Amino acid sequence: MTTGREIRCFDYVNHPYERVRDALIKDALTVFQAATKAAASRAHSVASELRVNVAGIAVATGIAITVKKIEEKISETSSLPITRLQLEWEAANMPHLFPFMQAELDIYSLTSTETQLDFFGVYEAPLGALGKALNAMAGHSIAEAAVHRFVNDVAGYLRANLVG
Repeated sequence: MTTGREIRCFDYVNHPYERVRDALIKDALTVFQAATKAAASRAHSVASELRVNVAGIAVATGIAITVKKIEEKISETSSLPITRLQLEWEAANMPHLFPFMQAELDIYSLTSTETQLDFFGVYEAPLGALGKALNAMAGHSIAEAAVHRFVNDVAGYLRANLVG
């Protein structure tokens, strides 16, 4: 991952690890798109997007997500399986005005019926020195809120749509 500002967040899904893992391995992009579109429609928007409210004003941008790699391994601390999706995303329109994110989404079992989604990402502020100054003032809080919303939307979608 690049050197930049870090964001970490998590949520859970009340379904077994295997079911969550299988849904994301099968087609993570469809899950991400469906989750953000479902959330966007609840917010009366028609686009798939990252969203956040800043001082009562909705800020949103469509994103293009790429799953770079999927790997499964055994946790060194718990001896349980972990699935890691390596992600990248950028704004679909005018990407030079928004941060570029590199991230890992870890999926692992909490209990036999609950699965953790653990997001760790690093992003670079756009616009050089001006972007770094804006990021220091408010941009990091906005980016963090948007990532939290994204992870919550994905977890909520999986909670509601996985059968069984």
